[in-house]
Amino acid sequence: MDWLIWLGAAVSLVGLVGLVWCIVIVVRAKRQNLSDDELRDRVRRVIPLNMGALLLSVFGLIIVVFGIVLG
Repeated sequence: MDWLIWLGAAVSLVGLVGLVWCIVIVVRAKRQNLSDDELRDRVRRVIPLNMGALLLSVFGLIIVVFGIVLG
Protein backbone atom coordinates (compact mmCIF):
# COMPACT_ATOMS: atom_id res chain seq x y z
CA MET A 1 0.00 0.00 0.00
CA ASP A 2 2.96 2.32 -0.39
CA TRP A 3 1.48 3.68 -3.61
CA LEU A 4 -1.62 4.80 -1.71
CA ILE A 5 0.50 6.75 0.76
CA TRP A 6 2.44 8.45 -2.03
CA LEU A 7 -0.75 9.20 -3.94
CA GLY A 8 -2.28 10.80 -0.84
CA ALA A 9 0.86 12.82 -0.22
CA ALA A 10 0.80 14.10 -3.80
CA VAL A 11 -2.89 15.05 -3.57
CA SER A 12 -2.27 16.78 -0.26
CA LEU A 13 0.69 18.66 -1.74
CA VAL A 14 -1.44 19.89 -4.64
CA GLY A 15 -3.98 21.17 -2.11
CA LEU A 16 -1.25 22.91 -0.14
CA VAL A 17 0.03 24.61 -3.29
CA GLY A 18 -3.53 25.77 -3.94
CA LEU A 19 -3.77 27.25 -0.46
CA VAL A 20 -0.50 29.13 -0.90
CA TRP A 21 -1.71 30.41 -4.26
CA CYS A 22 -4.89 31.76 -2.64
CA ILE A 23 -2.80 33.55 -0.03
CA VAL A 24 -0.66 35.13 -2.75
CA ILE A 25 -3.76 36.35 -4.61
CA VAL A 26 -5.19 38.02 -1.50
CA VAL A 27 -1.87 39.60 -0.50
CA ARG A 28 -1.47 41.05 -3.99
CA ALA A 29 -5.00 42.45 -3.83
CA LYS A 30 -4.32 44.07 -0.46
CA ARG A 31 -1.13 45.71 -1.77
CA GLN A 32 -3.01 47.35 -4.64
CA ASN A 33 -4.77 49.73 -2.22
CA LEU A 34 -8.23 48.92 -3.60
CA SER A 35 -11.43 50.28 -2.15
CA ASP A 36 -13.25 48.15 0.40
CA ASP A 37 -15.84 46.95 -2.09
CA GLU A 38 -13.27 45.96 -4.70
CA LEU A 39 -11.17 44.15 -2.10
CA ARG A 40 -14.24 42.29 -0.83
CA ASP A 41 -15.10 41.25 -4.39
CA ARG A 42 -11.61 39.87 -4.98
CA VAL A 43 -11.59 38.01 -1.68
CA ARG A 44 -15.09 36.70 -2.40
CA ARG A 45 -13.83 35.23 -5.68
CA VAL A 46 -10.91 33.51 -3.93
CA ILE A 47 -12.99 31.85 -1.20
CA PRO A 48 -14.29 28.95 -3.38
CA LEU A 49 -10.74 28.26 -4.60
CA ASN A 50 -9.50 28.34 -1.02
CA MET A 51 -12.17 25.91 0.16
CA GLY A 52 -11.51 23.58 -2.78
CA ALA A 53 -7.79 23.54 -2.08
CA LEU A 54 -8.43 22.87 1.60
CA LEU A 55 -10.79 20.02 0.72
CA LEU A 56 -8.23 18.54 -1.67
CA SER A 57 -5.57 18.70 1.02
CA VAL A 58 -7.85 16.97 3.52
CA PHE A 59 -8.71 14.23 1.02
CA GLY A 60 -5.01 13.67 0.46
CA LEU A 61 -4.41 13.27 4.17
CA ILE A 62 -7.33 10.84 4.41
CA ILE A 63 -5.79 8.77 1.61
CA VAL A 64 -2.47 8.75 3.47
CA VAL A 65 -4.17 7.51 6.64
CA PHE A 66 -5.98 4.76 4.69
CA GLY A 67 -2.68 3.71 3.13
CA ILE A 68 -1.05 3.50 6.56
CA VAL A 69 -3.95 1.56 8.08
CA LEU A 70 -4.22 -0.87 5.17
CA GLY A 71 -0.45 -1.27 4.85
